[in-house]
Amino acid sequence: MVERQEQTAPDAVLTRIGQVVMLHHGGDREEARSRFLDLWAEIGEDGDPLHRCTLAHYLADTHDDPADELAWDLRALSAAEELTDGRPGGDPASVRGFLPSLHLNLAADYVKLGRAEAARSHLRRARGTARVLADDGYGAGVRSAISRLALRLGEDGGPGDEDWPPGR
Repeated sequence: MVERQEQTAPDAVLTRIGQVVMLHHGGDREEARSRFLDLWAEIGEDGDPLHRCTLAHYLADTHDDPADELAWDLRALSAAEELTDGRPGGDPASVRGFLPSLHLNLAADYVKLGRAEAARSHLRRARGTARVLADDGYGAGVRSAISRLALRLGEDGGPGDEDWPPGR
């Protein structure tokens, strides 16, 4: 029974990240950035990859400078890749649905920085990983954002996009 309780106990770090996300969504971007950075210092570069991925993903959104946003989004992707590359302790299922959004964010970062080819590369990766998204509001929102960015980049599919759009 104790083992089962430990498995279902909430993750305190993810709970704290969620609380700061709510603060950020409430409009206090500076305070959210400060608290996220404090959490990052606590977790560290070698902390749990799921924590680092989640934290870096949300921390990127608190930055005005596209280069800073890109740096945090790259950290998020790097941590996500640790979870999906078969390393011990990794849980690919926990992050698989996050990959389309991570690649989409990187594509958007590269657009802001005027790096269209890098943006297209991550857009293709976002499309390629989007097939794992559920048919729910989150999945629809990410797929819609991918389509909008594709239009902005003049993309209508390409290498690696054989299954795009979904159901084709």
